[in-house]
Amino acid sequence: MKTLEIIGFKRANLGKAQTKELRNESYVPGVLYGGTEQVHFYAPAILFRDLVYSPEVYEVDLNIEGTHYRAILQDVQFHPVNEMLLHVDFLQLDENKEVKIDVPVKFVGNSPGVMVGGKLVTKLRKLKVKALPANLPDYVEVNISELELGKSIKVGKIVKGDYEILTNPLAPVATVTIPRALKSAQTEEARGKK
Repeated sequence: MKTLEIIGFKRANLGKAQTKELRNESYVPGVLYGGTEQVHFYAPAILFRDLVYSPEVYEVDLNIEGTHYRAILQDVQFHPVNEMLLHVDFLQLDENKEVKIDVPVKFVGNSPGVMVGGKLVTKLRKLKVKALPANLPDYVEVNISELELGKSIKVGKIVKGDYEILTNPLAPVATVTIPRALKSAQTEEARGKK
């Protein structure tokens, strides 16, 4: 898992007025929990760009006034109108405690259904996994080399690593759809056989 450093500063005053002032100065308030105590902090908004606007999963080295915490991003709140980053929640990592995190899906192999003209439609871009921090994957690999035309691959069919997949096993991850042109050709062919 890639590591990203975010440098922040402790917040003494947690009131709405100070929070608004921080946001006006391009800072994002946040909280770190999961350790012995919650740590309230703020950091420059620009530092969250790679963390928030990327499909990748990062371990974060949260440097708050010289104290380093290993953490993962747990929740993000955006302004409903202008999409401005309003608040971030981090979970402190403990080597002996399992954590839950959304991990991107990576397709491998060539689908026979796509090779004959079908279209691969992604149904789930991320899966929720649970693992010890050392076993957290960068992505979940989904092999589509047996995915035929009109078929789906479900979460339950994914080969797992040292982690547990919490997403519903019956949920489809990807489907190979039959394009209209191919459907009409099959219909014509079926009519011709009658």
